[in-house]
Amino acid sequence: MVQVIWLVAAVFAMFTVGYLGYSKYLSQFVELDDSRETPAHKYEDGQEYVPAKKPVLLGHHFSSIAGGAPIVGPITAGVVWGWVPALAWIAIGNPLMGSVHDFVSLSASMRHEGKSVGYIIGEYVGQRGKNMLLWFAFITIILVVAVFALVVAIVFNAYPEAATASLIYIGLAVLFGAYLYQLNLPFIPGTVGFVVAMFVGVFVGVQYPLALFEPAARAPASTIVLFSGDPSWLPAAGAFGANAAAWIPIILVYGALASALPVWVLLQPRDYLSSFLLYTGVGGALLAVIVGTVLGASQPLVTNLEPYYGFIGRGGLPLFPMLFITIACGTISGFHSLVSSGTTSKQLNKESDARTIGYGGMLGEGLLATVALITVALVSPDVGGGIGLALPTFATGGGILLTSFGIPTSFGGPFMALVLVSFLLTSTDTAVRLGRYMMEEIVGTPETSVQSFASDRYGNASVQCLAAYVLIASGSWTTLWALFGGANQLLAALALLTATVWLANWSDSKQLYSTGGPMVVMVTITVLGLLWIAFHDNLYAKFLDSQWMASADLVAMLSAVAQIVISLTLIYLALSLVKLGYENIQKVRDEPGSGGYTPGDD
Repeated sequence: MVQVIWLVAAVFAMFTVGYLGYSKYLSQFVELDDSRETPAHKYEDGQEYVPAKKPVLLGHHFSSIAGGAPIVGPITAGVVWGWVPALAWIAIGNPLMGSVHDFVSLSASMRHEGKSVGYIIGEYVGQRGKNMLLWFAFITIILVVAVFALVVAIVFNAYPEAATASLIYIGLAVLFGAYLYQLNLPFIPGTVGFVVAMFVGVFVGVQYPLALFEPAARAPASTIVLFSGDPSWLPAAGAFGANAAAWIPIILVYGALASALPVWVLLQPRDYLSSFLLYTGVGGALLAVIVGTVLGASQPLVTNLEPYYGFIGRGGLPLFPMLFITIACGTISGFHSLVSSGTTSKQLNKESDARTIGYGGMLGEGLLATVALITVALVSPDVGGGIGLALPTFATGGGILLTSFGIPTSFGGPFMALVLVSFLLTSTDTAVRLGRYMMEEIVGTPETSVQSFASDRYGNASVQCLAAYVLIASGSWTTLWALFGGANQLLAALALLTATVWLANWSDSKQLYSTGGPMVVMVTITVLGLLWIAFHDNLYAKFLDSQWMASADLVAMLSAVAQIVISLTLIYLALSLVKLGYENIQKVRDEPGSGGYTPGDD
């Protein structure tokens, strides 16, 4: 057994060196200059391009990128392979790859009118490359919406307290937006008042839990159940429970409506307020490790999980390449490039803010992943992997940590569940908004009624949420998570490719190792991981298994075929884009001065 404080110390040491040293070098490398006008000021429209104060934008960005994945992934990986490989991937991969990925995605978008990574790659490799990446990203967005909406519903089912508190803080966020942008009242007093009101909302949630139908077994006896009866007719009710199944469409409708609102109405104020809840949860848990180690907690804060279960982990999964797909968010995540080049770059007040928000924000998510890993190391569940393990373990283990402050687990557990939900709700509607941006860039100027509907803020959101609901209704979490992980990590590789192409076109003197090295690593890992999913997990373990073939129904077979097709399609799109990018880089390096970018092009 090892005291968990040493896990925290190792991550802090790596992250400190990364931020103080490497991020400073990268800021100089991309020539951040506060005298240069950002897209938020140049194209300010009161809708999407709205300059935001650094703390407000950091709150939005951190809340948007830190969904459920940096919690589910580390917990699952820790149980399957042990806490040492999981910790190493987070501590080393985040500052060298993930934080670089987020920072350069934000910087590149900032220098290209706040446009997406798809637009940027198209500027250098042509329309075909642009459309390939945008379609890749749009498909990934639908998977993100499906996964996050499902996780929110499951948390609401396990912790009805989180449902009540979430409704309260969304209402407070709308009021705070009006307070700041319509009434133009003082920022600091408003922050204090609304943050206090938000934490009061947490207390109200604990006192008055809310469920649509009968919730999970651990729900408090005081839970307010709105509807009775047997809603077994709801899609996915058999797989996830009636209460969770009832929450899913409500969360998707919320995501669609919230994504269509101007950013000042809900997105900016909500993310800023919820960031205090998130910082309290993550920072409080990390501080609790120190306090609990010195003064004691309800149980010794030591690892009860094995450090290493072997290259072939529990469940027969090989550490390479599957560990690096299992832990995506927390180390490196392609979804972050969509946030960085989608909403964040359109709200950046000064170029120098990109260092704290892009690089620093990703380090913050790495700390969240570390907290998640610590919770599973403390609890050490006997079964492996999956969402059914991850969510209760995070809340239970987090509750144990908070006993260091004298907070009972009866309050600490639900509070950590609320922390998780605040991440997820933000990520859900931000993802829908980003999906609309992707489609707007694919369509351009609408010329037909279909194109107009596809790029319309309400029509596009409806298509995304309906597609996500169909995926969720299949009742297959395993399929969703595998496809999400593979698509997400491959998107990260393509975002790094985009940054590398941008730098190559900027100047012959720009070194390409900082972005090109991680890109090669991620392409290799992800392609091998998707091949494993397609040929081992589906072709070999299912279609070539006579017992599985004898018992599988048509839906199971179609699901397996879909996984194979999607995995191979993602590989084809990615390798095609890598080829286009490599040809462009080779051309500009062979012909000095032929690059297509100079600072100020936007």
